Amino acid sequence: MIIVMKKNAPEEHIQHILDELKSKGLQPMPLIGTERVVIAVIGDERVLSEKHLRSMPSVSNVMAVLQPYTLVSRDTKFEDTIVDVAGVRIGGDTVCVMAGPCSIESHEQLLASARAVKSAGGHILRGGAFKPRTSPHSFQGMGEEGLKIMKAVSEEVGLPTVTEVLDPRHVELVQSHADMFQLGARNMQNFELLKEVGRTKTPVLLKRGSSATIKEFLLAAEYIMSEGNPNVVLCERGIRTFETDTRNTLPLATVPLVKELSHLPIVIDPSHGTGKRSFIASMSRAAVAAGADGLMIEMHPNPEEALTDGDQSVDPEQFAKIMKDLGPIAGVVGKKL
Repeated sequence: MIIVMKKNAPEEHIQHILDELKSKGLQPMPLIGTERVVIAVIGDERVLSEKHLRSMPSVSNVMAVLQPYTLVSRDTKFEDTIVDVAGVRIGGDTVCVMAGPCSIESHEQLLASARAVKSAGGHILRGGAFKPRTSPHSFQGMGEEGLKIMKAVSEEVGLPTVTEVLDPRHVELVQSHADMFQLGARNMQNFELLKEVGRTKTPVLLKRGSSATIKEFLLAAEYIMSEGNPNVVLCERGIRTFETDTRNTLPLATVPLVKELSHLPIVIDPSHGTGKRSFIASMSRAAVAAGADGLMIEMHPNPEEALTDGDQSVDPEQFAKIMKDLGPIAGVVGKKL
């Protein structure tokens, strides 16, 4: 259920409703828009009287939410959410590009990457300190040392950062070094991790699981928001199908579908979505044309020497070309880089 307040409802009327809902053992989640407040009600709604709610001061409407995800639903919040990552906006009329190496390998490697990202017009530096790998014998990342390198490079170059967190026990550590959490495909339904990042206010980039439905994807975001963190960005990184010529199948229809169902911003990862360097530019252009709010691109100073995902990483020159080509396409769909 959602309670829609009248335009410019007084704060005391909103607080009165919040207090009453809490007194009945329910969890009210106010979503503040530019013109009005919508209160999502979490819990057993049978204790509520819809007639009583409608009669309360400044209440405009009381509505049932048909989707199982209440906080994420477009029915709950009518306007698009814009997530702020250390001054960089994801959502609205901008296309945010996150780029950098799959893995942090050294200070020199990440610094070269960051300079290339910024020079080309990228907005956020990505890089993995903790790397989940299929084989336990593969390079697992530099861990805390990698986080320290990322923070130092971020301060030197002036780019916000996003990096993956794998374990609820690492949340505080990662939060102290990075500006945005990334929850990878393998952890989309790691519910304890979802809840732990939800207890922070740090922005979260949530990747779709390789076999997850859109409903499951949005419910994973609901876990984060239900703990009080509204700063969620969805990321389509491809799903597993029968196709073997690409790493994954990248369904760009996810963009308009998610925008129809949810108010959260959505970005596309063409690197994992295809697994092939030669496809990244064309899929990046297609993603922006489809209305994506951003891209996450793997870029390495020397892809052939990368410890992880070199085959799907572009070099600085290729990345600069991608950025140059995206501007006109963004303009056509009413956005800007």
